[in-house]
Amino acid sequence: MAPPGPKPMRAGSSSVEETRSVLKNYQHNLALVFALKEINGDPNLLPNISLGFRIFNSYFDAKMTSKTTLSLLSSKHQFLPNFKCEALNTLIAVIGGLTSQISAHIGTRLSMYKIPQLTYGSFSPVQGNQLLIPSMYQMVPNEATQYMGVIRLFHHFRWTWIALFAQEDDSGDRFMEVLVPMLSENDICVDFTARLPAQKYVANDGNDFLRHEEFFATYFDNKANVWFVYGEDSSMLSLRIVLLLGPFFSYPPVHKVWIVTCHWDFASVAGQRLWDIETFHGALSIAVHSNQPPGFNRFLQSVSPSSAKGDGFIQDFWEQAFRCALKLSTIQGDKEMCTGEEKLESLPGILFEMSMTGHSYNVYNAVHAVAHSLHAIYVSTFKHRSMGKWRILEFYNVQPWQLHHFLRNIKFNNTAGDTVCFDENGELNVGFDVTNWVTFPNGSFARVKVGRLDPQAPPGNELTLHDDQIVWHRTFNQLVPLSVCNERCPPGYSKKKKEGEKFCCYDCAPCPEGTIAQDEDMVACMKCPQDQHANNKKKECISKVFSFLSYKEILGIALALLSIFFSVITALVLGIFIKNQETPIVKANNRSLTYILLISLLLCFLCSLLFIGKPSQLTCLLRQTAFGIVFSVALSSVLAKTITVVLAFMATKPGSRIRRWFGNRMATSVVLFCSSIQAGICTLWLSTSPPFHDMDTHSIAGEIILQCNEGSATMFYSVLGYMGLLATASFTVAFFARKLPDSFNEAKFLTFSMLVFCSVWVSFLPTYLSTKGKFMVAVEIFSILASSAGLLGCIFTPKCYIIVLRPELNTRDQLIRRTLFSLS
Repeated sequence: MAPPGPKPMRAGSSSVEETRSVLKNYQHNLALVFALKEINGDPNLLPNISLGFRIFNSYFDAKMTSKTTLSLLSSKHQFLPNFKCEALNTLIAVIGGLTSQISAHIGTRLSMYKIPQLTYGSFSPVQGNQLLIPSMYQMVPNEATQYMGVIRLFHHFRWTWIALFAQEDDSGDRFMEVLVPMLSENDICVDFTARLPAQKYVANDGNDFLRHEEFFATYFDNKANVWFVYGEDSSMLSLRIVLLLGPFFSYPPVHKVWIVTCHWDFASVAGQRLWDIETFHGALSIAVHSNQPPGFNRFLQSVSPSSAKGDGFIQDFWEQAFRCALKLSTIQGDKEMCTGEEKLESLPGILFEMSMTGHSYNVYNAVHAVAHSLHAIYVSTFKHRSMGKWRILEFYNVQPWQLHHFLRNIKFNNTAGDTVCFDENGELNVGFDVTNWVTFPNGSFARVKVGRLDPQAPPGNELTLHDDQIVWHRTFNQLVPLSVCNERCPPGYSKKKKEGEKFCCYDCAPCPEGTIAQDEDMVACMKCPQDQHANNKKKECISKVFSFLSYKEILGIALALLSIFFSVITALVLGIFIKNQETPIVKANNRSLTYILLISLLLCFLCSLLFIGKPSQLTCLLRQTAFGIVFSVALSSVLAKTITVVLAFMATKPGSRIRRWFGNRMATSVVLFCSSIQAGICTLWLSTSPPFHDMDTHSIAGEIILQCNEGSATMFYSVLGYMGLLATASFTVAFFARKLPDSFNEAKFLTFSMLVFCSVWVSFLPTYLSTKGKFMVAVEIFSILASSAGLLGCIFTPKCYIIVLRPELNTRDQLIRRTLFSLS
């Protein structure tokens, strides 16, 4: 850009005839001209001052770029760097170039003169280091922002199997070095990598593409449905040539999701206007943010060869775009003459777009940035001063290096409403647009904004997408494409690594018992909370059912009815004995012990009800201790009865001293002594480690067992052990006394009852320890009922039979006769 002058310089020239041009790039020139028209026509911005410009073509060639840069440092019509004769034609800033390499070539030369350079195309972070080229300002945000955005895009659609394409040059090497590790760190695998030939915008014999034929043929048929391409406009042309050659080499059709960076523009040279672009339908681009300045479309409609005097590019553009000739001397073959009235809007979008593209928008903003910086110098120079002619001349002598301070701190809103400012690295402080390329059969296409990439957003929220607005390639039937190494693991399964393959390739293993996988592709199955368990398909946790022996279920009802039934039977037996308490069979073998035994058995049947129903703190304290004490009283009574039989026989011998021990006092002492030991054990248990209400969430899947924790297993088994000791003692004494002569064979009945009791409780322990939950409680209730019923039935059934059905045997004479008969 030239310094401020009395009138704009809108001319440009091309010293080398192009054989292949990217026509769409001509819009960059028009954007510059449009911006200068706005600035020079604005009375509030640089009043009475006009800006001029010169445009040079670098041909994407290092040699031409160097020559062009030196031309900028020379006088207008002479190639003498560092020698300038025009006072009003001093270079103040440079806008360019479109690619990284061209920008670097320009920057390394301009930095020596501290001339500001505003790059409107791509520029890699390494080359853009401000320590290397401090005079450079980038109209495109840092490339690292794009990488982060693409990874967020992959995560959003859950694409983990990607193909990478990069331009075959230094920038492509840096891309691979940076992105491949980033993908791996974010759980994304690279299926394969490919390099695109570095095609130039001049004639090419095609050998670069033919030598890649075998390479591309190998990889065009692969599992990756997403192809991420890094390159610049020239590599777009190269890729299109490779795709065009595909059918001639029997390549399979290419139906992929193309992801491209902001460096790309969907552009073609004139000869490619008829090439099919359907392959790129549905592509997604991390595009340079663009907007539409008011009046730009109208300005483009007014462009024609007659209105662009001094434009050294329009003839070449017009002839290639409309396939005609502006001058008779240039007519070749069957070309017709151009009328000059052709309209740019009639051109397909692949050759020229009527809306401002991202790169053109960057040029537009760059021009305004320079103008606003000059305006800031203008204001600071002439503030509070009269604007004399010599002051204007002083302003014309502003040096390029003076612009840096104002460019770094510039901040303004352009006519499109966007804020333009640079960060501390000299990069434009703006995000990217996510655009969707929609192609049409007539060769045109549309860019649809479907999202936004904002590097200033909180981590994880940088990318915003509108999925419903995205159009995918037609082969995907508008479903979100999959790009994975293998099918995703469904819920209920977790990923299992395949040996020798990339981590994105895996098998699916069902979740172990008690764990779930709610989503697809879970790395590991998760355990459910303690109050929940996995459903049958291992997809979700569901609440566990509270489990306890309830009065509402058949087992609880049956055991409760049995308990009540035996309690009623025991009460009836007690009633019978009380009613017939004066009869010999009731008086025989200590009537008081009989009552104590019956009452303790009644309480044993009733205490089994403490085990049924939802456990509480009170029932947990009572159930084992009450059962232990009551059962000990019953066993003590049986032991006392057995001892009474033995002592009664021994007391009948002449001169026996046992007679003094014989009587109710001895029997009562046995019962009290034996029961008090059990009561002491239970008291110690309750005072040291009492039972408490507890929940077992692990023993049975899907259930939370409401139970009574015994507190101290030692004390619990001490209670059982003591009852076992009493039972063993009673059985032993009764066994040895079974043949002693007594009335109604009571010793035999006691022996048999204790045999039943011991059998029940010996089988109880292994059964009790092998069951869980309510069935454990049911086993203990059954053992209580069975052993108590055994004592009741074996001891009292024969007596009740005699009392109720054979009362003639319940006499004193019959008692004496049976005793004598036993002695004989």
